[in-house]
Amino acid sequence: MSVGRYSATRRWTWELFEPDLGGKLGYYTDWFIMTLIAVNVAMVILETVDALAIAYSGAFYYFELFSVAVFTIEYLGRVWSAVDNPAYEGPITGRLEFASRPLLIVDFLAIIPFYLTVVGVQADLRFLRALRLIRLFRLLKLARYSTAMQSFGLVIEEKKEKLILAFSANLLLLVIASSAMYYIENPHQPEAFSSIPQAFWWGVATLTTVGYGDVHPITPLGQFVGAVVAMLGIGLFALPASILASGFIEQAENDEKSADYCPHCGEKIE
Repeated sequence: MSVGRYSATRRWTWELFEPDLGGKLGYYTDWFIMTLIAVNVAMVILETVDALAIAYSGAFYYFELFSVAVFTIEYLGRVWSAVDNPAYEGPITGRLEFASRPLLIVDFLAIIPFYLTVVGVQADLRFLRALRLIRLFRLLKLARYSTAMQSFGLVIEEKKEKLILAFSANLLLLVIASSAMYYIENPHQPEAFSSIPQAFWWGVATLTTVGYGDVHPITPLGQFVGAVVAMLGIGLFALPASILASGFIEQAENDEKSADYCPHCGEKIE
């Protein structure tokens, strides 16, 4: 193969697997891979039903074989053609940098369990079952092909400081509430509130207002503190959701504005 043809094939491969660059063929390729990912997740779920796993073991295996082949070609194609992206120049360093991206690591984790079992990794059945569950990482591959999921990632990146602050406040409240409940209830319920870490379960169930009821205060002071903590939890645990909601509204407004301009030249579309 000539150098020019090799470069053209590599460029075509990069555009094929990159959403919005592969044209009609790339569009159908994206949808094919998304469908295959969704069916794979369904197969992983159905395999946990023993009757189905025994009756259709051959079908499950061949479908897994086909899926791994497709995902392996996709993974190798992406890594091989990554150097056509100016951000990953360098035949070795560029490809290694590209392969270390979070979504590429997900791609690798989605296929490696199959090859580990093929080469005869010595492990007990429980480990192999856990290994099969790693295939659920394929669901995360959808983020590359879904504009909505990409927007979700952009919102989290944009609001990460506020989200960290909100989760930190929730964690602080959880520690304070669980510690207080331990000292109040431990003398009366030494088994239910045997330690502060054990009281975390009550704290999480109360702050999230789930209220399983398996662990609950029985003293008047404990019940009063529990009621206060539950009311605080309604506001604080809803805070991350409100931050994400505002982020999605801002992202939608930005998308509407950017739609008025050409993504290539930046000129306003009349």
